[in-house]
Amino acid sequence: MRQSAYFLPTLKEQSAEAQIPSHQLMLRAGLVRQLASGVFSFLPMGYRVIKKVIEILREEMDAIGGLEFLLPALNPIEIWEQTGRVEAMGDVMFHLKNRDGLVLAPTHEEIITYHARQHVKSYRDMPMIWYQIQTKFRNEARPKSGVLRGRQFIMKDAYSMDSSWEGLDVAYDKHYQAYCNIFERCGIKFFVVGASSGAMGGRQSQEFMVESNSGEDTCAIAEGYSANIEVASSAILPVGRIDENLPIEEFATPNAKTIDDLVEQFGIPEHRCAKSVVYIVNDEPWLILMRGNDELNETKLQAIAGTNLLRPALSDELVEFTGADHGSIGPVNLKKKIKVVADNLLKGANSMVSGANKDGFHFKNIDLDRDCKIDEFYDLRTVIEGEPSVVNGEPLRVVKAIELGHIFKLGTKYSDALGATFLDSDGKENPIIMGSYGIGVERVMACFIEQNHDEKGIKWSKALAPYHIHLIGVNQHKSDEVNAACEEVYAKLSELKYEVLYDDRAETAGIKFNDADLLGLPVQVIIGGKNLKDGNVEIKFRASDEREIIPLANLYARLESFLK
Repeated sequence: MRQSAYFLPTLKEQSAEAQIPSHQLMLRAGLVRQLASGVFSFLPMGYRVIKKVIEILREEMDAIGGLEFLLPALNPIEIWEQTGRVEAMGDVMFHLKNRDGLVLAPTHEEIITYHARQHVKSYRDMPMIWYQIQTKFRNEARPKSGVLRGRQFIMKDAYSMDSSWEGLDVAYDKHYQAYCNIFERCGIKFFVVGASSGAMGGRQSQEFMVESNSGEDTCAIAEGYSANIEVASSAILPVGRIDENLPIEEFATPNAKTIDDLVEQFGIPEHRCAKSVVYIVNDEPWLILMRGNDELNETKLQAIAGTNLLRPALSDELVEFTGADHGSIGPVNLKKKIKVVADNLLKGANSMVSGANKDGFHFKNIDLDRDCKIDEFYDLRTVIEGEPSVVNGEPLRVVKAIELGHIFKLGTKYSDALGATFLDSDGKENPIIMGSYGIGVERVMACFIEQNHDEKGIKWSKALAPYHIHLIGVNQHKSDEVNAACEEVYAKLSELKYEVLYDDRAETAGIKFNDADLLGLPVQVIIGGKNLKDGNVEIKFRASDEREIIPLANLYARLESFLK
């Protein structure tokens, strides 16, 4: 492709709106342009990358027996109402004004299950893997980070259907390996974490993550262990008991509203403080007891409660249920009988301090086994950097990360809701057992750029590069010899079926070199008068920025050794 005839609007300056490297470089390199908040147009160079990603996805999905569909983005709302996800999705789902009650699909579990209900009737019809590469729509409240959090995006979503839980395990493992193959082929460094299934539901899920300061997810990682912060745990020791078990005693704390206040004003060890918070869970109050300043992990609480319909109690609700406002509540002498749950670190603890459910007062010497009734103990806390890993005690690193893909064991959540059943070998009716597996196509592109760039621009791998070779003529519009050599090389490379971007523009060498580094194609072939006099050309490998001067006659063999 001749660059003089190509639409490639590169930019010298960074956009003030672009805050992360991938967004900045995708704009500067002419890959995308923003149309609206969270909505991007892919320009010819960017769309070539998208197609490269899709080709890899399709090959790996086909390799595990996937059958490709193309499902409609417009969905009847009543199908989504049957699974309860209209409410669960909330404002994230795009609702349209139309006579037929259609919505824009944020994902396609419901529609796949609908079609499975129509046609999968027997255990003999399974296993099946159905997938598609389709545009999705999610009404993100705060789109940001370029294509990483948009309102319209392309996703590869796949769905497995099995007649047994063992079959689901096999399908899940197939997708796990396929995802590893995909990201390795794309040249992306990734790690896999245990994750929350969230609104998707199911009994197990894992995320494929890229460590990046631009990430919106937080993960805890150590040798042999990795988990999204939403589900991560550590081997930190419980508070435990002390031998001296004094009777419970009330004391005045008029100016102590926080754990830090108690530590500072009364010299109480932080880990001997039991912080109490009240949440309204499905319209019922729960008192939650945490150690010291440990942070309650709401995702873990949602998983325990089996709902995302929860919120912190308001001040008037606190007084109604406990008798006190913020800073003075605790598990002893509650005004009303409510559910009490505590973090595992507090199991069996004594000599604790917590609110007395009377404003300005606390209890000390609380024995959680003796002085209050705790209904259940759970892992409720958010892990902290440096805590020991549950695998080998190695200190955890807490890092920012970008989610590339997510795989779920859905089980029968959707088949139960939509009545998708099959007859087993005994003629008994059972719900289809399902899995769901997604990859954000644009995210693959953005994550690669996040990991492979420098101050000059992108450094594409051979797998994802929009073109493999950037042929650059230096002042060729002023030299017949240079121009003739460029044309000859371009013709030969095209004949050899290389993907070549030929910079034949009447621009200065500086502009051409800057644009070439910005675009970041794997290898640059630079033809200029000085080298050409000696029968040589220069090649530059963008990943390392190493340069070689080689005879023109050796060019094609050198490119073949590099690209093949």
